[in-house]
Amino acid sequence: MRLEIDIMDVKGSFAIVVCDGKAKFTRLPEHGETKIVTHQGKIKRVKFDEGEEF
Repeated sequence: MRLEIDIMDVKGSFAIVVCDGKAKFTRLPEHGETKIVTHQGKIKRVKFDEGEEF
């Protein structure tokens, strides 16, 4: 299997998470944090906590 992404076509920040031959492309928020939650060595979810400083 092979994954190709033309990073020049994608604007902004992003993450690619790979587990068991599946790939998930997700954009990252401008302000906040992204958590990758695992369980028994496998990815369970990707959580976003967005915010903006005041």
